[in-house]
Amino acid sequence: MNSLEIAYIAGGCFWCTEAVFQRLNGVQKIVSGYMGGTVKNPAYREVCSGRTGHTEGIQVVFDPSIISFNEILSVFFATHDPTTLNRQGNDVGSQYRSSIFYTSEAQKEFALQRIAELEKTTFDAPIVTELLPETPFYKAEDEHLNYYKNNSNQPYCSYIIDPKIQKLKQHYQHLLK
Repeated sequence: MNSLEIAYIAGGCFWCTEAVFQRLNGVQKIVSGYMGGTVKNPAYREVCSGRTGHTEGIQVVFDPSIISFNEILSVFFATHDPTTLNRQGNDVGSQYRSSIFYTSEAQKEFALQRIAELEKTTFDAPIVTELLPETPFYKAEDEHLNYYKNNSNQPYCSYIIDPKIQKLKQHYQHLLK
């Protein structure tokens, strides 16, 4: 049996990121939550205020024999805009910043290489994704878990999340469950 790995990523609203990564083969578990701030056990309203320093992110538990960290990074960078500081579309504030919280030096090196490659080949503006060592992860409240699955008819989901899933299906079909 292969051992599982964990990645922590933040690409704007965690509802979006969670919905995308739940569809990937080899991803065993996704948990939405908060990272990178100064307050223990923050609540959603506190994080949304921008005063705790946390970003909305996800914990990705994955089997590296099925999906590599590099493939996770590919999907991550393709499904949000890593060139906008503290913003993803209409979601504005430091809680929506682009971040990777690496759990090992290998993850850090993969991320650095990927960012350098994408800046040369894909993006016209500099990538502003934070690359930080893992910090405490605080699970989001239950109403934020599996949000898209439970609320896919909500306007936010239709307008913001559906296009990300369509892009995933179009460009990463080989990685889908």
